[in-house]
Amino acid sequence: MDIEGFTRQALKEDEEKLIQERLKDKILEYKNISPERAADMAGAVIDEVKSTLKIKDHPDKDLQELIGYPGAGVAMGEMGVGSRGEGDFFVHRRIADIVKSTHTDAFINPTAQDDGGVVQSRLEREEVYITTAVDGIHSRLSEYPFLGGFHVARAAMRDVCVMGADPVALLSDLHLADDGDVGKLFDYTAGVCAVSELTGVPLVAGSTLRVGGDMVLGDRLVSAVGAVGISAHPPTARKEARVGDVILLTEGSGGGTITTTAIYHGLFDVVWETMDISFIKASEAILKAGLLPQVHAMTDVTNGGLRGDAHEISQTTGLGLEFHEDKIRELVNPKVLEMLEMLDVDPLGVSVDSLMIIATEEVAQEVEEVVRMAGVKIARIGSVDDTGVPRILTSTGEVELRPLFREAAYTKIKKLVGDVQPEDFQKMKEKVEKAALEAIEKKDKIVDRVRKG
Repeated sequence: MDIEGFTRQALKEDEEKLIQERLKDKILEYKNISPERAADMAGAVIDEVKSTLKIKDHPDKDLQELIGYPGAGVAMGEMGVGSRGEGDFFVHRRIADIVKSTHTDAFINPTAQDDGGVVQSRLEREEVYITTAVDGIHSRLSEYPFLGGFHVARAAMRDVCVMGADPVALLSDLHLADDGDVGKLFDYTAGVCAVSELTGVPLVAGSTLRVGGDMVLGDRLVSAVGAVGISAHPPTARKEARVGDVILLTEGSGGGTITTTAIYHGLFDVVWETMDISFIKASEAILKAGLLPQVHAMTDVTNGGLRGDAHEISQTTGLGLEFHEDKIRELVNPKVLEMLEMLDVDPLGVSVDSLMIIATEEVAQEVEEVVRMAGVKIARIGSVDDTGVPRILTSTGEVELRPLFREAAYTKIKKLVGDVQPEDFQKMKEKVEKAALEAIEKKDKIVDRVRKG
């Protein structure tokens, strides 16, 4: 529980004495301390929050702007941020706009909506491409640290691999709330290191902190793993897909999302299906065969499932993609597919962690051969055309492959939240757009002031 956030909200409506009593009771739910000490802690939190609120009366308006933030009036959950759907994609494009406004030089930055970012360097007259990526632990795996660490490390490496780079290092950022058992730190790290050992990529650095310091009660674990990769050739960015290309897909057995689905429905045996590194094995096979420079694009079927990836590729390139549903279904791990169908979860709208490769007919044949030799199942699922629309051929005909407002609901709570676009979504987008533009203006203003001294 975020007691600072609780206090900020409560101070808008309730009397201070009532807030302190309520906050004291909340603290006692988590802390084995005396009521007197809990009351003192509650009072301290209230005093601190009240001090921060005084900024609105400060005579320096620029300082007010510096300390405050441009509110959008739209909450994360309302917008679907983190839920890998239309709202999430919209917000990430606005984040990319802020990055683009910095005028810094990157070979691939977030505006490309790719899996990783790339900078170009030159060492001893040789061009070197450095790829970086970062992924956060699945929020519902806080109670399962090893699984969280394993899947987030694999996800970060995956994002480096699909950019055509050879992973060389992992970094871990770990935050555990004040009441969390220290054993969670070790179990999470062991999960990350399991991927490190299986792939031979070392974990070289990290940070360990508490979630919110003294201001968050409970044992919530949040973390991220970063990966660094290098290559001697330009990355396999999505924007390089071309008309006439073949679309290949490897078998996917899922990661954090599928693990979460299995655990929270009591289908625990499915968790074992996700514990593999076939994605990385397939990527390495393509790399070692020297085929990466000839591959036009690679991506992982994660954010919003194939629906999301098809949408992003089409948006980035302006091209169309045609998929065959029957071929795709054959490349979802059978036990995972059985679970998704039993739970009425759309396999096309959820992360199954397949590797999707886009290349010419000739190169695609070579990719299929080397990936199969690595022991990973792979097949053709479609092609790229000039229609500008991603489509899927089903048993009942052809339909446009559109992302949902949120990724397919794979837990009971997600089904209750739903994936239907809000009626006022356009107004929400306008508010979010305005906040992003104000953030850019603020950044430009602060940078200019700091430069002038």
